[in-house]
Amino acid sequence: MKEAEIQSIKQRFGIIGNSSKLNYAIQVAVQVAPTDMSVLITGESGSGKESFSKIIHSLSHRKHGQFIAINCGAIPEGTIDSELFGHEKGAFTGAQDNRKGYFEVTDGGTIFLDEIGEMPLNTQARLLRVLENGEFIKVGSSKVQKTKVRVIAATNVNLMSSIDDGKFREDLYYRLNTVPIVVPPLRERGEDISLIFRKFAADFSENYKVKPIQLTPEAKKILLNYRFPGNIRQLKNLSEQISVLEIDRTIAAETLLKYLPKPNSSLPALVKSSEGASSSESYSDRDLLYKVLFDLKNDFNEMKGLIHQILKDESTGKEILAKHSNLFGEVSEPKEDFPAYEIENEPYLLEAPVPPIETPYEENIQDITHETADEESLSIEKKEKELIIRALQKNRNKRKYAAKDLGISERTLYRKIKQYEIED
Repeated sequence: MKEAEIQSIKQRFGIIGNSSKLNYAIQVAVQVAPTDMSVLITGESGSGKESFSKIIHSLSHRKHGQFIAINCGAIPEGTIDSELFGHEKGAFTGAQDNRKGYFEVTDGGTIFLDEIGEMPLNTQARLLRVLENGEFIKVGSSKVQKTKVRVIAATNVNLMSSIDDGKFREDLYYRLNTVPIVVPPLRERGEDISLIFRKFAADFSENYKVKPIQLTPEAKKILLNYRFPGNIRQLKNLSEQISVLEIDRTIAAETLLKYLPKPNSSLPALVKSSEGASSSESYSDRDLLYKVLFDLKNDFNEMKGLIHQILKDESTGKEILAKHSNLFGEVSEPKEDFPAYEIENEPYLLEAPVPPIETPYEENIQDITHETADEESLSIEKKEKELIIRALQKNRNKRKYAAKDLGISERTLYRKIKQYEIED
């Protein structure tokens, strides 16, 4: 294909650049246009895939037919079948009339299915039937209809990986990929970056009647070396931002750097599960959070078990604490300011030490706990009853505050009062 023909196509469709990869993609689009073959356009988001679909349609014998561009990722899964193939009245809730789908409307024309990798599997099966037999069935109908529509698909994901993950049909991939067109990302187009930047700056200048911005040689080098993950969309955004905000129309390197996003090195990096694994197999932020939570839960459960064991056998406590220092660290000796006891039917009290009671009767309580067996019985139940009575007296029989002083729940206090037949 002659260079002049390629330049004519570029001018007609507003394509700027002279990179060899771009020219080859245009050449393939021009050659496949007169046929009815399906075409799969691959390239990163924002690289200009839709322009190639328009080239194919405009140079084909279908150029007088209708051209419709559909973003498969923007249509909800529940309605995409109705949008593409139409539906009958009453086919589902809200279907008040018969509706023609895009494949029926564009009969004899071209339909461009962008983000084909986002299409649901059920819809993929319907699309495969259209590609193979030119047939489709409306939602809620049993009548087979015919269509002579050309399908051009585009994607910014690796469909082979989607096939391995069970998200895309392999037979549909090979049916769509009859003629592949690869649109190069902006970072692989060399000097095209500065040409496109100048075009966007000139368009802004013409639209708003201002002097166009220009880059110094140092700023131009920075622009050419930047990766532009957003491709042409990002470059246009950059040009318009600088055109609006900068008073000085000559843009130096320091000025340009202020508008280029800086990589955030403080963010956690995702770790791939194994060498050669796909991005879908790497840990997501949610997976990492779940892992941290599960580790914390396991440590907590192990700690509870160890505490139970220590309570059951105090002789092995120091040995266990030393063995599991990673969980406890340096553990100080507990102060026995208050006798520890187990309250019936309150298992949660075993998971944490009983808080000391702050009360003006502390000295009397200590005297009670140290009385000898000759003077008085050392029954735990009796001591417990006395403590409850004292707490009630202190708080003027307000059980809520008495329970708080005793370090037990109000429900437990009610049960103990009933058990010991304590009168208010």
